[in-house]
Amino acid sequence: MRSTVTIEKEKLDKLLKETKSRSKASAVKVAIDEYLRRKKIEKIKSMKGKLEFTMTADEIRHRER
Repeated sequence: MRSTVTIEKEKLDKLLKETKSRSKASAVKVAIDEYLRRKKIEKIKSMKGKLEFTMTADEIRHRER
């Protein structure tokens, strides 16, 4: 999908340098992917202590599928 956005030149230059991307589009894609990955990790971490498991790790690991 195509979108038009306005990004400050200095920020875009830093993003290109940090991501080592050859194009602006790929640099922005890398930044978006990383942002979404971090948000997913935050969501998973927020569930700590809220889930209850009845099986041990060994039982899960050796369970027949």
